[in-house]
Amino acid sequence: MAQSVKSVPGQPYLEEPYQNICFQAFLTTLQAPKSSAIDDITFCMLLQNSLKGIQSLLNGGKMKLTQTDELGALLAVLKKSMFHGLPGLNIEMPTVLYPTPLPQYDGLPPIKPQQSESSSSRPTVNKKKKSKVKPKKIQQGEEEEEEESSGEREVAPVSGSGRRNLHKGDAQCAPSQGVQSLPLAASGAAGKDRVSSPFSPSSWKRVSSSESDYSDAEGGMQSKVRSYQAKVRQGALACFLSTIKSIEKKVLYGYWSAFVPDTPELGSPQSVSLMTLTLKDPSPKTRACALQVLSAILEGSKQFLSIAEDTSDHRRAFTPFSVMVASSIKELHRCLLLALVAESSSQTLTQIIKCLANLVSNSPYNRLKLSLLTKVWNQIKPYIRHKDVNVRVSSLTLLGAIVSTHAPLPEVQLLLQQPCSSGLSNSSSSTPLFSPPDWWKKAPAGPFLEEASVNTLKGSSEPCWLIRLCISIVVLPKEDSCSGSDAGSAGGSTYEPFPMRLEALQVLAHLARGYFSTTQVYLMELGEVICKCLGEADPAVQLHGAKLLEELGSGLIQQYKPDSNIAPSQRVPVALVVMFWTMMLNGPLPRALQNSEHPTLQASACDALSSILPEAFSNLPSDRQILCITMLLGLNDSKNRLVKAATSRALGVYVLFPCLRQDVIFVADTANAILMSLQDKSLNVRAKAAWSLGNLTDTLIVNMETPDPSFQEEFSGLLLLKMLQSAIEASKDKDKVKSNAVRALGNLLHFLQPSHIEKPRFAEIIEEAIQALISTILIEAAMKVRWNACYAVGNVFKNPALPLGTAPWTSQAYNALTSVVTSCKNFKVRIRSAAALSIPGKREHYGSVDQYAQIWNALVTALQKSEDTTDFLEFKYCASLRTQICQALLHLLSVASASDLSCIKETLELNGDMVQSYILQFLKSGTERDDTGAPPSPQERDQMVRTALEHISSVQALAGDTSKRAIMGFLEDILTVYFDSSGSQVALLGLTSR
Repeated sequence: MAQSVKSVPGQPYLEEPYQNICFQAFLTTLQAPKSSAIDDITFCMLLQNSLKGIQSLLNGGKMKLTQTDELGALLAVLKKSMFHGLPGLNIEMPTVLYPTPLPQYDGLPPIKPQQSESSSSRPTVNKKKKSKVKPKKIQQGEEEEEEESSGEREVAPVSGSGRRNLHKGDAQCAPSQGVQSLPLAASGAAGKDRVSSPFSPSSWKRVSSSESDYSDAEGGMQSKVRSYQAKVRQGALACFLSTIKSIEKKVLYGYWSAFVPDTPELGSPQSVSLMTLTLKDPSPKTRACALQVLSAILEGSKQFLSIAEDTSDHRRAFTPFSVMVASSIKELHRCLLLALVAESSSQTLTQIIKCLANLVSNSPYNRLKLSLLTKVWNQIKPYIRHKDVNVRVSSLTLLGAIVSTHAPLPEVQLLLQQPCSSGLSNSSSSTPLFSPPDWWKKAPAGPFLEEASVNTLKGSSEPCWLIRLCISIVVLPKEDSCSGSDAGSAGGSTYEPFPMRLEALQVLAHLARGYFSTTQVYLMELGEVICKCLGEADPAVQLHGAKLLEELGSGLIQQYKPDSNIAPSQRVPVALVVMFWTMMLNGPLPRALQNSEHPTLQASACDALSSILPEAFSNLPSDRQILCITMLLGLNDSKNRLVKAATSRALGVYVLFPCLRQDVIFVADTANAILMSLQDKSLNVRAKAAWSLGNLTDTLIVNMETPDPSFQEEFSGLLLLKMLQSAIEASKDKDKVKSNAVRALGNLLHFLQPSHIEKPRFAEIIEEAIQALISTILIEAAMKVRWNACYAVGNVFKNPALPLGTAPWTSQAYNALTSVVTSCKNFKVRIRSAAALSIPGKREHYGSVDQYAQIWNALVTALQKSEDTTDFLEFKYCASLRTQICQALLHLLSVASASDLSCIKETLELNGDMVQSYILQFLKSGTERDDTGAPPSPQERDQMVRTALEHISSVQALAGDTSKRAIMGFLEDILTVYFDSSGSQVALLGLTSR
């Protein structure tokens, strides 16, 4: 039956009604107790085939488990089968597992960390004094039966041949993880470097008695039964893995507590979990399978785990779900670290470390107490010199996960500053596989090292051992101590295997991204490493070298940003950055940019070239500057879309450089290159080109604000026309293109000079461009698109040469903005539309009296509805929205004419109290910085009210109109209340005496 549901390529799947019938038959078989008439081996085969049948339905038949009872029943039998025949365990499971946010049993109250570390290790590690272990280690490719028996253990191992001692320090360490299931040998690894998956087709073959190599003399019936029971456990885990892949993660996490521990396992039947198998199963293959399932559960769990709250206050009537999740995370760390020091099988050891990497990548360490990462860090160090290359690679992956999770973490910052030998002496003394503790002190001392150490930051007196380790792995010849099992090293290669070198480069890139203050001390030395990588023949090494260069460049740019909190004395000096980039441009980087045989490398090199510090670029020799520009403009003609997209983006970065943005020829050449890319068939290329066009038009605005008008005069009007036409077409494209196309349109319409607007050929294109912006504001597009369209219309309003107020499109633009400010679901778009409405500087720009009245009334309505939302996430923008609307209302008052006063008075009679309360709130509290810029200061806020009052008092009211007096009274009341509350009336007295 299991064979009948197996999918065959090219043939249709089993129909759904038959799938359900088969599923129920398999499920019933798994739920049924063992009959006395069936021997153990036959029963195991029955269970195994039922599990294979369900797995085939989930994998090939694409069966969906939509019913809670159906899924719960399956998970219940899988949990029961996962422990089938496990020595010392005989658990009874309910028929159905139900999802719940809390454990389905009364767990023990959380224990203080020190107690849990010492006491919980006893039942797990020292429950028995003997362990049946053969000294022979498991190697890839050994026979299945040998693999099942040679790594067996009844509980966690004790001192003995082929096992490591669990001394006191190890038992207290708790593991932590990182990264989502990466290939064992990392990218670019040869096939023979990879460890076969425990769930490969060969891992649990169809079993028949004729296939067994056991004999009564060799193992007897008991060992044969144990082998079959282990295969049932492996089959259940394989089926569980398929189940995980067939259901949504949010559904899976409802069953978290059924499979993941949250308290130390003290032997109760209800507390068994995947970690029980990892720590106690005698079969190394089953342990590896359990770890792979746990990795699958942890992968993508960041959002679920982010609710964890680590607290020592356990004196509560119940345990909050957030505390339970935190306890579960800590228990996973503890158990995985115990498994790490106990494991002897290299394949299973690799799975443990990969599982730890997944845990580290997804755990919210910023919400947990310190020490979890420290324990993982110290425990994993010795495994970097393990004899098995896959263990070494996964150890580096784990270290990379530690330095990339929630970076920068203070705990990791301290770990990076540890002495080179810290945490090694204990482990290396009992582990003959590892080299002496000072093995990683060897590192290349290039010609730039001494200069870099002097001229860069005065860094820590103790070198960062992880950086020196990674540098040595990349550039130093491999050591004999671990070369014996380096299956991944190319024949005759003197370096570490490629997977090791690539992973080391990735760790360096993570460090450059998250801990640049530590990495910058090695800037010039890392420059030499990059040059060496880019000069090698292997494209994978070149690619990782280019990625490292990009991260270092980005780190330098971050230091020099205006909002950077890095003190000038702590930044890398510009002179050293110039030296660094001169080394890059004089080295193999230009060759990588021209390597058309490897377009991915070309694209990565373009990204790296765009990460150059603008201050450093202006100080490069002129021939190096020309080299950069020439290569980028040339690569824009590439036929490869990856290269073209990267080039378009790089040009968009360069056009913002202060030393290039006033170069009319460069800006024009860049504009032509970008316009060509906007016509590309690839959406990614067009999106990058639109972003660069937006940057280029930002440059036009910056140049317009400089005293020298030569740029505007020399910039081609014909090119401006082409840019407008291309941006209009791009505004009809997908959202990824549209958002930057409308940004460019706003800037271009702002940039237009009277000499352009007067020309007949511009009149039609201006009208078309403004209509494109208006339609984008009103359509149901992505928030970013509509936000940019509102911002663009605000830019249009800034151009005094445009006939704002008299042109037919004026009322359409205002209607679109008032519609958005009162009804858009997204508050950030409302804020931007209110900001746009407050930009026109003169009353005539607002058009007729009716138009002004519509805008005024819309803003009052928007203020009234500033808390009306069904989306909880929008509430955090309420204060910013009210601030912006209040500014817009005060601005409208400060330009109002006599004809507008009656409309204003009518609104205030109806909603005056509401408006007054919000304006007072605006005056007293202000708001946080939002996307419209820095909020006004208290002095600026009350000055807005004063300005409005002064203007209204200066308006010549119509005969018999009492509106002026009413509005002045409204504003004076606001100031009176405000100054009364602040204890100062000096300004008010001075104002009212006029």
